[in-house]
Amino acid sequence: MIIKKPEEIKGSEITAKQVFLSRRTFMRSATLAATAAGTAWLYRQFTPHTEEAHTGTRIATVQPAGGPALPALNEARTSFQDITHYNNFYEFSTDKYGVAPRAKHFITRPWTVEVGGLAHKPRTFDLDDLARLAPPEERVYRHRCVEGWSMVIPWIGFPLSRLLDQVQPMGSARFVAFETLADPKQMPNIDTRILDWPYVEGLRLDEAMHPLSILALGLYGETLLPQNGAPLRLVVPWKYGFKGIKSIIRIRLLEAMPPTSWNLASPNEYGFYSNVNPHVDHPRWSQATEQRIGVPGRRETLMFNGYADQVAGLYSGLDLKVNF
Repeated sequence: MIIKKPEEIKGSEITAKQVFLSRRTFMRSATLAATAAGTAWLYRQFTPHTEEAHTGTRIATVQPAGGPALPALNEARTSFQDITHYNNFYEFSTDKYGVAPRAKHFITRPWTVEVGGLAHKPRTFDLDDLARLAPPEERVYRHRCVEGWSMVIPWIGFPLSRLLDQVQPMGSARFVAFETLADPKQMPNIDTRILDWPYVEGLRLDEAMHPLSILALGLYGETLLPQNGAPLRLVVPWKYGFKGIKSIIRIRLLEAMPPTSWNLASPNEYGFYSNVNPHVDHPRWSQATEQRIGVPGRRETLMFNGYADQVAGLYSGLDLKVNF
Protein backbone atom coordinates (compact mmCIF):
# COMPACT_ATOMS: atom_id res chain seq x y z
CA MET A 1 0.00 0.00 0.00
CA ILE A 2 1.28 3.49 -0.86
CA ILE A 3 1.38 6.01 1.99
CA LYS A 4 2.21 9.65 1.28
CA LYS A 5 2.60 12.67 3.49
CA PRO A 6 -0.11 15.30 2.89
CA GLU A 7 2.32 17.75 1.41
CA GLU A 8 3.44 15.13 -1.17
CA ILE A 9 -0.02 14.53 -2.58
CA LYS A 10 -1.18 16.46 -5.63
CA GLY A 11 -4.79 17.49 -5.79
CA SER A 12 -5.18 15.54 -9.04
CA GLU A 13 -4.29 12.35 -7.21
CA ILE A 14 -7.12 12.45 -4.66
CA THR A 15 -10.18 11.91 -6.86
CA ALA A 16 -12.31 9.16 -5.31
CA LYS A 17 -13.56 6.27 -7.42
CA GLN A 18 -17.17 7.24 -6.71
CA VAL A 19 -16.62 10.64 -8.29
CA PHE A 20 -15.52 9.05 -11.54
CA LEU A 21 -18.53 6.72 -11.50
CA SER A 22 -21.01 9.56 -10.99
CA ARG A 23 -19.77 12.17 -13.46
CA ARG A 24 -22.14 13.38 -16.15
CA THR A 25 -21.71 11.85 -19.60
CA PHE A 26 -19.65 13.74 -22.16
CA MET A 27 -19.42 13.28 -25.89
CA ARG A 28 -16.18 11.51 -26.79
CA SER A 29 -13.96 13.56 -29.04
CA ALA A 30 -13.16 12.19 -32.47
CA THR A 31 -9.61 13.37 -32.06
CA LEU A 32 -8.96 10.65 -29.48
CA ALA A 33 -8.21 8.16 -32.22
CA ALA A 34 -5.35 10.21 -33.67
CA THR A 35 -2.41 8.86 -31.68
CA ALA A 36 -1.73 6.82 -28.56
CA ALA A 37 -0.18 9.86 -26.88
CA GLY A 38 -3.15 12.08 -27.64
CA THR A 39 -5.56 9.40 -26.52
CA ALA A 40 -3.80 8.94 -23.22
CA TRP A 41 -4.17 12.57 -22.14
CA LEU A 42 -7.51 13.41 -23.77
CA TYR A 43 -9.15 10.19 -22.60
CA ARG A 44 -10.12 11.49 -19.19
CA GLN A 45 -11.48 14.70 -20.65
CA PHE A 46 -13.82 13.25 -23.26
CA THR A 47 -14.56 9.59 -22.46
CA PRO A 48 -18.17 8.97 -21.41
CA HIS A 49 -18.61 8.08 -17.74
CA THR A 50 -21.50 5.73 -17.22
CA GLU A 51 -23.96 6.09 -14.37
CA GLU A 52 -24.24 2.30 -14.10
CA ALA A 53 -22.46 0.47 -11.29
CA HIS A 54 -19.57 -1.34 -12.96
CA THR A 55 -18.03 -2.73 -9.81
CA GLY A 56 -16.94 -6.20 -8.85
CA THR A 57 -17.61 -8.03 -5.62
CA ARG A 58 -15.73 -6.64 -2.66
CA ILE A 59 -12.90 -8.96 -1.59
CA ALA A 60 -13.35 -9.31 2.15
CA THR A 61 -9.85 -10.26 3.27
CA VAL A 62 -6.76 -8.92 1.55
CA GLN A 63 -3.31 -9.55 2.99
CA PRO A 64 -0.66 -6.83 2.98
CA ALA A 65 2.05 -7.70 0.48
CA GLY A 66 5.61 -7.58 1.71
CA GLY A 67 9.07 -9.02 1.46
CA PRO A 68 12.36 -7.83 -0.02
CA ALA A 69 11.27 -8.70 -3.58
CA LEU A 70 8.48 -6.12 -3.51
CA PRO A 71 9.81 -2.62 -4.20
CA ALA A 72 8.11 0.45 -2.79
CA LEU A 73 6.11 2.30 -5.44
CA ASN A 74 5.51 5.90 -4.47
CA GLU A 75 3.44 6.85 -7.49
CA ALA A 76 -0.18 7.91 -7.79
CA ARG A 77 -2.55 5.08 -8.69
CA THR A 78 -4.46 5.30 -11.93
CA SER A 79 -8.18 5.86 -11.34
CA PHE A 80 -10.60 2.95 -11.17
CA GLN A 81 -12.55 4.51 -14.05
CA ASP A 82 -9.52 4.61 -16.35
CA ILE A 83 -8.35 1.11 -15.46
CA THR A 84 -11.78 -0.40 -16.10
CA HIS A 85 -12.80 1.57 -19.20
CA TYR A 86 -9.59 1.80 -21.28
CA ASN A 87 -8.73 -1.80 -22.05
CA ASN A 88 -7.01 -4.14 -24.47
CA PHE A 89 -8.99 -7.39 -24.76
CA TYR A 90 -9.27 -8.30 -28.42
CA GLU A 91 -11.64 -11.21 -27.84
CA PHE A 92 -14.29 -8.54 -27.18
CA SER A 93 -13.18 -5.54 -29.23
CA THR A 94 -10.16 -3.83 -30.75
CA ASP A 95 -11.60 -0.50 -29.54
CA LYS A 96 -10.23 0.19 -26.07
CA TYR A 97 -13.43 2.02 -25.20
CA GLY A 98 -15.58 -0.78 -26.57
CA VAL A 99 -14.31 -3.65 -24.43
CA ALA A 100 -16.17 -2.82 -21.20
CA PRO A 101 -19.68 -2.61 -22.70
CA ARG A 102 -19.18 -5.69 -24.87
CA ALA A 103 -17.80 -7.74 -21.96
CA LYS A 104 -20.44 -6.63 -19.49
CA HIS A 105 -22.35 -9.94 -19.38
CA PHE A 106 -19.34 -12.26 -19.56
CA ILE A 107 -19.92 -15.26 -17.26
CA THR A 108 -17.08 -15.95 -14.82
CA ARG A 109 -18.70 -18.55 -12.54
CA PRO A 110 -18.42 -21.47 -12.55
CA TRP A 111 -14.79 -21.35 -13.70
CA THR A 112 -11.97 -23.86 -13.62
CA VAL A 113 -8.25 -23.69 -14.44
CA GLU A 114 -6.53 -26.86 -15.60
CA VAL A 115 -2.86 -27.02 -14.52
CA GLY A 116 -0.81 -29.86 -15.96
CA GLY A 117 1.83 -30.87 -18.45
CA LEU A 118 5.20 -31.75 -16.90
CA ALA A 119 3.78 -31.86 -13.38
CA HIS A 120 3.86 -34.61 -10.78
CA LYS A 121 0.44 -33.66 -9.45
CA PRO A 122 -1.65 -32.16 -12.27
CA ARG A 123 -4.91 -30.74 -11.04
CA THR A 124 -7.94 -28.70 -12.03
CA PHE A 125 -8.69 -25.77 -9.70
CA ASP A 126 -11.93 -23.84 -9.31
CA LEU A 127 -12.06 -20.29 -7.96
CA ASP A 128 -12.81 -21.45 -4.43
CA ASP A 129 -9.76 -23.74 -4.57
CA LEU A 130 -7.63 -20.76 -5.54
CA ALA A 131 -9.04 -18.61 -2.74
CA ARG A 132 -8.20 -21.32 -0.20
CA LEU A 133 -4.78 -21.91 -1.73
CA ALA A 134 -3.59 -18.34 -1.65
CA PRO A 135 -5.13 -15.52 0.38
CA PRO A 136 -5.03 -12.50 -1.94
CA GLU A 137 -2.57 -9.66 -1.44
CA GLU A 138 -2.54 -6.09 -2.71
CA ARG A 139 0.29 -5.43 -5.15
CA VAL A 140 0.60 -1.93 -6.59
CA TYR A 141 2.42 -2.36 -9.91
CA ARG A 142 3.28 -0.25 -12.93
CA HIS A 143 1.61 -1.55 -16.08
CA ARG A 144 3.27 -0.64 -19.41
CA CYS A 145 1.56 -1.20 -22.76
CA VAL A 146 3.57 -1.69 -25.92
CA GLU A 147 1.55 1.07 -27.65
CA GLY A 148 3.21 3.61 -25.36
CA TRP A 149 0.78 4.12 -22.48
CA SER A 150 1.04 3.08 -18.86
CA MET A 151 -0.95 2.84 -15.62
CA VAL A 152 -0.32 2.21 -11.93
CA ILE A 153 -2.71 -0.53 -10.82
CA PRO A 154 -3.46 -1.84 -7.30
CA TRP A 155 -3.85 -5.51 -8.20
CA ILE A 156 -5.29 -8.07 -5.81
CA GLY A 157 -3.69 -11.46 -6.35
CA PHE A 158 -1.19 -14.07 -5.22
CA PRO A 159 2.22 -15.28 -6.46
CA LEU A 160 1.96 -17.63 -9.44
CA SER A 161 4.59 -19.78 -7.73
CA ARG A 162 2.05 -20.83 -5.09
CA LEU A 163 -0.13 -22.41 -7.74
CA LEU A 164 2.78 -24.08 -9.54
CA ASP A 165 4.10 -25.47 -6.26
CA GLN A 166 0.78 -27.27 -5.82
CA VAL A 167 1.30 -29.32 -8.99
CA GLN A 168 5.04 -29.90 -8.41
CA PRO A 169 6.83 -29.17 -11.71
CA MET A 170 9.03 -31.98 -13.03
CA GLY A 171 12.77 -31.43 -13.38
CA SER A 172 12.39 -31.31 -17.17
CA ALA A 173 9.95 -28.38 -17.06
CA ARG A 174 11.50 -25.16 -18.42
CA PHE A 175 8.51 -23.08 -19.53
CA VAL A 176 4.93 -22.30 -18.52
CA ALA A 177 2.20 -21.93 -21.16
CA PHE A 178 -1.12 -20.13 -20.61
CA GLU A 179 -4.38 -20.23 -22.55
CA THR A 180 -7.41 -17.90 -22.55
CA LEU A 181 -11.01 -18.99 -22.95
CA ALA A 182 -12.22 -18.71 -26.56
CA ASP A 183 -16.02 -18.65 -26.49
CA PRO A 184 -17.66 -17.10 -29.57
CA LYS A 185 -21.01 -16.98 -27.79
CA GLN A 186 -19.61 -14.56 -25.21
CA MET A 187 -16.62 -13.06 -27.00
CA PRO A 188 -17.82 -11.44 -30.23
CA ASN A 189 -14.38 -10.90 -31.79
CA ILE A 190 -13.57 -14.62 -31.74
CA ASP A 191 -15.40 -14.72 -35.06
CA THR A 192 -12.73 -12.46 -36.57
CA ARG A 193 -9.25 -13.42 -37.75
CA ILE A 194 -7.43 -10.64 -35.90
CA LEU A 195 -5.42 -13.33 -34.10
CA ASP A 196 -5.33 -17.12 -34.09
CA TRP A 197 -7.60 -18.04 -31.20
CA PRO A 198 -7.38 -19.03 -28.43
CA TYR A 199 -5.00 -16.40 -27.09
CA VAL A 200 -1.86 -18.06 -25.73
CA GLU A 201 1.14 -16.78 -23.79
CA GLY A 202 4.21 -18.14 -22.03
CA LEU A 203 7.00 -17.54 -19.56
CA ARG A 204 10.21 -19.25 -18.65
CA LEU A 205 9.72 -21.25 -15.47
CA ASP A 206 12.12 -19.04 -13.51
CA GLU A 207 10.15 -15.94 -14.60
CA ALA A 208 6.91 -17.60 -13.54
CA MET A 209 8.34 -18.52 -10.15
CA HIS A 210 9.65 -15.00 -9.49
CA PRO A 211 7.86 -13.34 -6.53
CA LEU A 212 6.71 -10.40 -8.68
CA SER A 213 4.73 -12.66 -11.06
CA ILE A 214 1.17 -12.95 -9.82
CA LEU A 215 -2.23 -14.29 -10.73
CA ALA A 216 -4.64 -11.41 -10.22
CA LEU A 217 -8.19 -11.93 -8.94
CA GLY A 218 -9.09 -8.28 -8.53
CA LEU A 219 -8.07 -4.64 -8.34
CA TYR A 220 -8.94 -1.74 -6.06
CA GLY A 221 -10.13 -4.29 -3.48
CA GLU A 222 -12.80 -5.78 -5.76
CA THR A 223 -12.96 -8.86 -7.96
CA LEU A 224 -11.82 -8.35 -11.53
CA LEU A 225 -14.33 -7.05 -14.03
CA PRO A 226 -14.57 -8.92 -17.36
CA GLN A 227 -12.76 -6.18 -19.29
CA ASN A 228 -9.75 -6.57 -17.00
CA GLY A 229 -9.50 -10.34 -17.44
CA ALA A 230 -11.96 -11.83 -14.96
CA PRO A 231 -11.90 -14.07 -13.16
CA LEU A 232 -8.15 -14.74 -13.29
CA ARG A 233 -5.31 -13.10 -15.20
CA LEU A 234 -1.53 -13.06 -15.25
CA VAL A 235 0.42 -9.96 -14.17
CA VAL A 236 4.17 -9.78 -14.88
CA PRO A 237 5.01 -6.14 -14.16
CA TRP A 238 8.40 -5.92 -15.89
CA LYS A 239 6.92 -7.05 -19.22
CA TYR A 240 4.62 -5.33 -21.71
CA GLY A 241 0.93 -5.64 -21.00
CA PHE A 242 0.11 -8.15 -23.74
CA LYS A 243 2.04 -10.78 -21.73
CA GLY A 244 -0.66 -10.45 -19.05
CA ILE A 245 -2.99 -13.08 -20.46
CA LYS A 246 -6.61 -12.76 -19.30
CA SER A 247 -9.48 -15.12 -18.39
CA ILE A 248 -7.11 -18.08 -18.04
CA ILE A 249 -8.50 -21.60 -18.39
CA ARG A 250 -5.35 -23.69 -18.86
CA ILE A 251 -1.74 -23.65 -17.62
CA ARG A 252 0.84 -26.20 -18.77
CA LEU A 253 4.42 -26.89 -17.79
CA LEU A 254 6.58 -27.63 -20.83
CA GLU A 255 10.16 -28.44 -21.78
CA ALA A 256 10.15 -26.36 -24.99
CA MET A 257 9.33 -22.68 -25.43
CA PRO A 258 5.59 -22.36 -26.12
CA PRO A 259 4.06 -20.29 -28.92
CA THR A 260 2.60 -16.89 -27.99
CA SER A 261 -0.20 -15.13 -29.84
CA TRP A 262 1.44 -11.85 -30.76
CA ASN A 263 4.75 -13.48 -31.65
CA LEU A 264 2.86 -15.80 -34.02
CA ALA A 265 1.01 -12.85 -35.53
CA SER A 266 4.04 -10.60 -36.02
CA PRO A 267 7.38 -12.11 -34.90
CA ASN A 268 9.43 -9.09 -36.00
CA GLU A 269 7.39 -6.83 -33.67
CA TYR A 270 6.62 -9.01 -30.64
CA GLY A 271 9.23 -11.32 -29.13
CA PHE A 272 8.75 -14.10 -26.62
CA TYR A 273 10.36 -12.19 -23.75
CA SER A 274 8.62 -8.84 -24.23
CA ASN A 275 10.53 -7.20 -21.39
CA VAL A 276 10.03 -3.44 -21.11
CA ASN A 277 13.20 -2.09 -22.70
CA PRO A 278 13.46 1.57 -23.79
CA HIS A 279 16.49 0.68 -25.92
CA VAL A 280 14.56 -1.69 -28.21
CA ASP A 281 12.03 0.15 -30.34
CA HIS A 282 8.92 -1.37 -31.76
CA PRO A 283 9.42 -1.29 -35.57
CA ARG A 284 6.66 1.32 -35.88
CA TRP A 285 7.34 3.55 -32.85
CA SER A 286 9.84 4.34 -30.11
CA GLN A 287 9.63 2.75 -26.67
CA ALA A 288 11.88 5.38 -25.05
CA THR A 289 8.99 7.33 -23.49
CA GLU A 290 5.47 6.58 -22.31
CA GLN A 291 2.19 8.33 -21.57
CA ARG A 292 0.68 7.72 -18.12
CA ILE A 293 -3.08 7.51 -18.54
CA GLY A 294 -4.79 10.50 -16.92
CA VAL A 295 -1.54 12.48 -16.56
CA PRO A 296 -0.38 15.16 -19.06
CA GLY A 297 2.98 14.90 -20.77
CA ARG A 298 5.26 11.96 -21.44
CA ARG A 299 7.82 10.34 -19.16
CA GLU A 300 10.95 8.29 -19.65
CA THR A 301 10.42 4.55 -19.94
CA LEU A 302 12.29 2.67 -17.23
CA MET A 303 14.31 -0.46 -17.94
CA PHE A 304 12.25 -3.52 -16.97
CA ASN A 305 9.47 -1.02 -16.23
CA GLY A 306 11.35 0.09 -13.12
CA TYR A 307 11.89 -3.41 -11.69
CA ALA A 308 15.50 -3.88 -12.84
CA ASP A 309 16.82 -4.34 -9.31
CA GLN A 310 14.48 -7.28 -8.83
CA VAL A 311 14.58 -9.06 -12.20
CA ALA A 312 17.68 -8.09 -14.21
CA GLY A 313 19.50 -11.13 -12.85
CA LEU A 314 17.09 -13.41 -14.70
CA TYR A 315 18.64 -12.26 -17.99
CA SER A 316 22.32 -12.21 -17.14
CA GLY A 317 24.30 -12.89 -20.32
CA LEU A 318 21.21 -12.72 -22.55
CA ASP A 319 21.27 -10.25 -25.45
CA LEU A 320 18.05 -8.32 -24.85
CA LYS A 321 18.16 -6.69 -28.29
CA VAL A 322 18.02 -10.10 -29.92
CA ASN A 323 15.79 -11.71 -27.32
CA PHE A 324 13.28 -8.87 -27.24
